[in-house]
Amino acid sequence: MQRRTPKRALKMRGLRSQGYGHTKGHRAAGQRGGKGMAGSHKHHYQKRLQDNPHYFGKWGFKRPQKLLESLSVMNIGEIDEAADRLVAGNVATMTGKSYNIDVSKLGVDRILGSGKVNRKLNLTGVKSITPGARSKVTAAGGTLDLPEEESKPTS
Repeated sequence: MQRRTPKRALKMRGLRSQGYGHTKGHRAAGQRGGKGMAGSHKHHYQKRLQDNPHYFGKWGFKRPQKLLESLSVMNIGEIDEAADRLVAGNVATMTGKSYNIDVSKLGVDRILGSGKVNRKLNLTGVKSITPGARSKVTAAGGTLDLPEEESKPTS
């Protein structure tokens, strides 16, 4: 099929810059003000702020890592599921139908309350436990050996 309108290159014949401004226009990145992030603190500053208002400066606060304490946590449901394996591995003992588990031997600092408790668990060496996990253990007939400051009721 025949083109009815000529291409732009044909229209611009005889013009030195072919519609790109001065003679060296459309050769390299100088026509667009630099490559990539060039000029983001100078002539492209407003465009950078429109794209991302938080691009310049620091935002927020990061706590020093030496102040942060990383706790090893485990859900009470995981302890309940692993009770038989712990007895087989001599990490826990079983008296009657209750499982005696020393949580400090597992390397657990805090016990969380997710999961179901179907066994009677007697937990010792507990450093910290959530109220949900505590209620699930006691509802199943188990006991907890807590540190003094946590076993006292708060008023």
